[in-house]
Amino acid sequence: MNEDKKQSILVVDDENSNIMALSHILSSEYTVYAAKNGQDAIAAAEKYLPDVILLDIIMPEVDGYAVIAALKESDKMKDIPVIFITALSNSEDEEKGLALGAADYISKPFSPAIVNLRIKNQIKILDQFRIIERLGMTDQLTDLPNRRSFNVCMKMEWSQSIREHMPISLLMIDVDRFKNYNDTYGHQQGDVALHAVAQAIAEVVKRSSDFAARWGGEEFAVLLPNTDENGAFCVSERIRKHIENMEIPCADGPETKVTVSVGINTQVPSQNSSYDDFISSADKALYKAKKTGRNKVCAYSKDDFCD
Repeated sequence: MNEDKKQSILVVDDENSNIMALSHILSSEYTVYAAKNGQDAIAAAEKYLPDVILLDIIMPEVDGYAVIAALKESDKMKDIPVIFITALSNSEDEEKGLALGAADYISKPFSPAIVNLRIKNQIKILDQFRIIERLGMTDQLTDLPNRRSFNVCMKMEWSQSIREHMPISLLMIDVDRFKNYNDTYGHQQGDVALHAVAQAIAEVVKRSSDFAARWGGEEFAVLLPNTDENGAFCVSERIRKHIENMEIPCADGPETKVTVSVGINTQVPSQNSSYDDFISSADKALYKAKKTGRNKVCAYSKDDFCD
């Protein structure tokens, strides 16, 4: 297995012999980090975000209980499974650790088989949790991030644009006359078309900072950080033309075609700005594109929507 792809374990123990013993057991399968005290453990966990933490209970100054309490208070680290490694056999100690959020216990002296099995169990649970989390953030039809995922990204990029005084652009994209397409070819073919449109958008939106998502129904959203209106218009036109020229396979006949309308809004947000208003204005631009002929790109302008 590639070193970069190894799952990682943080071993926290004030005894070198225990760190060496666990490293010997684990290093062939995992990337192993080590810390010898509680403060270093918290710093290492934040830096490396390991998949599992093996944590000694009895340590000078900051013990294992204090370390796990600190980890569980951190949004970044609260979901890392912690397995206590201890020579304590008192059920009250075990109960205290579990109450603080420990996932499991490993007793000293170490049995290599037990160590490996306990870690594999936690990693299996963690992998299942990540799959569930990913499914909750992904649109199952198009494989694009879903609206929930978009909202998380929007909030983060909006805050960064405020801090850096940089423009941010939003594209709202809607498949033209999609109800007619469904009525003509059926809902299954409609799903094929939506998947094809999503792929076309993803093929154009390639910067690592850009974010494309399914907004809902036949509508998609593309967030373009650090992008002015001209840049957003260029991306929008590439998306529109790519979809216009695309042929969508149809099981019951010749290939089909669709077009899209795109609304753009660009803003350099301030502390007083609202990203809900920002999204609403992009929607207004999309409405303008629909109203004035479809298969076109329109940018939001306050002058177009004055009372």
